[in-house]
Amino acid sequence: MENTQLKKFSTMQLLFFCLGFFGLQFAWQMRLALSGPVLEELGSNPTIYGLISLAGPFSGMVVQPIIGALSDKTTSRFGRRRPYLLGGAILASLALWIFPNSGTIINSFGAAMAPIAGLILAGIMIWVIDACVNIAQGPYRALVPDVIPREQHGLANSFLSFAIGLGSVVAAATPPVLSKFFNITMSIPAQFLMAAIAFTGAMIVTCMAIKEKQYVPEKKDGEKEEKTSFWAALKDFLTTSPEIVKICTLQFFTWIGVMCLLLYFTLFVVHNLYGVPDIAASGVDEGFFETTKLSATNFALISLALFNLVCFVVSIPIGILSTKFGNKVIHAISMFIMAISYIILAFSHTNAMVMVGMGLAGIGWASILSLPFAMLSQYIKPGSEGSVMGIFNIFIAGPQVVVCTLVAWFINHSTYTKALGTFYHWEYAFIIGAVVLACAAIAALMIKEKN
Repeated sequence: MENTQLKKFSTMQLLFFCLGFFGLQFAWQMRLALSGPVLEELGSNPTIYGLISLAGPFSGMVVQPIIGALSDKTTSRFGRRRPYLLGGAILASLALWIFPNSGTIINSFGAAMAPIAGLILAGIMIWVIDACVNIAQGPYRALVPDVIPREQHGLANSFLSFAIGLGSVVAAATPPVLSKFFNITMSIPAQFLMAAIAFTGAMIVTCMAIKEKQYVPEKKDGEKEEKTSFWAALKDFLTTSPEIVKICTLQFFTWIGVMCLLLYFTLFVVHNLYGVPDIAASGVDEGFFETTKLSATNFALISLALFNLVCFVVSIPIGILSTKFGNKVIHAISMFIMAISYIILAFSHTNAMVMVGMGLAGIGWASILSLPFAMLSQYIKPGSEGSVMGIFNIFIAGPQVVVCTLVAWFINHSTYTKALGTFYHWEYAFIIGAVVLACAAIAALMIKEKN
C-alpha cells in the first residue's frame, strides 16, 4: 500500500490511534513502580530483583527485533500489526492479574510450597508481562507509516508521546488521589488489575478504530525471496552512516541512566526516604511497617506522576526548541539537567527535595522519548521501519542488562545498619545514573545532524 494513497487522520482518529499506547503505558507504569515491593514481600533482594528485571531488556533485545521483522511480513486479513497489538495486550493483562497474587495462588496449594514457589511464579509473570509489552510496542510504532500519511508522521508521533505521558500520569496518580480525596485505598493487586483492564480495553478500541488493509508484498516474476539474517541486518543498520553508531552510543548511556531511576526509585522511597528496613535481613515484623510501606508507595506514585506530567508539559516546547537549535543541542542540555536531578535525588532527605528532583528529571524524559528517534529517522530506509525499530531497541534494552546485573549486585553489597534494621544504599543507583547521563550528553554533542 503506497503511502500517498493514505487518507489524512482527523484529530479524533489520532486520539483513537494513540489510545492503545495509553493503555500500554498505563500497564508499564504499574509494572515498573510496584513490582519491587511485590517481589520483596516474596523474599527477593536487590540481586534477585535485578535478575528478574532482566525480563525487560531480554525481551527488548530478542522479542522486538523478531516481532518487528515478522510484522513487516505478516499478511493476515486483520492487518500486519493489529494481531500483535491485541495478542500482546491480552496475554500481558492476564500476567498483570496473576503477578501480585502469586503468593496467594501458591499458598492455595499448600504452605510448604510458598517461600520459593511464589517468588518463582511472580518472576515468570514479570517475564511474560515484559515480553508481551514488547510484542505490542514494536508493531505499534511501525503502524504509523502503515496507516498514516507521511506528512502526518510527526503529528502522529506527538500524539503517541502525549499518550505515553498521560498514561503514566493517570496510572501513577489514580491510587494516591483516590486515597487522599475519596478515602478509597487501593491494594497493590487492585492496582495491577486496573492496569490489566486499561491495557486490554484501550487496545481493543484502537484495533477496532484503526483499519489496516491486507498487506501483500510485491514480488516480480522470477524473483526469489531474500532472507536476511539478524546479524546481517544489524551490520547493515550500523554501517548506513557513522552517525547511527553515535546515536546508538547515546542511547546506550541514556538508558543505563533511565533504568537506574525507573527500576529503583520506588524502593529508594520505601527504604531510604520512609525508613522501612529490609524485612528479610532485619528479621522484623512485616506487618509493623505495612502502613508506612503503603504511604511510601503512594508518595512514589505521586512523584512518578509529577515526573511524567512534566514530560507531558514540556514535550511540545522541546520539539519547538529542537527545530530552532537542533535536536542534539536540546537533547544534550536535557541530559545535563536530568543528571543534576539525579544528584538531587541521591542526597534527598525530604519529600520536597524528591519532588524537585523528579520534576527536573521529567525534562530529560521528554527529550529521551522523542529526540533520539528524530535523529535516527533521517537514516531509516522506507519499508524497513519495523525491523529498524526492533534493532534500534537493542541499544535501549542492552543497557538495562547492566542496570539489572552490575548495579543490582553493587547495591546488594552496599548495606548499612540503623536502629530499625538493615538498609541498602538504593541512592547509589542515582549517582551511577548521573554519571552515565552526563556521558550521554557529551555523546549527543558529537552527532552530526543533517540540515
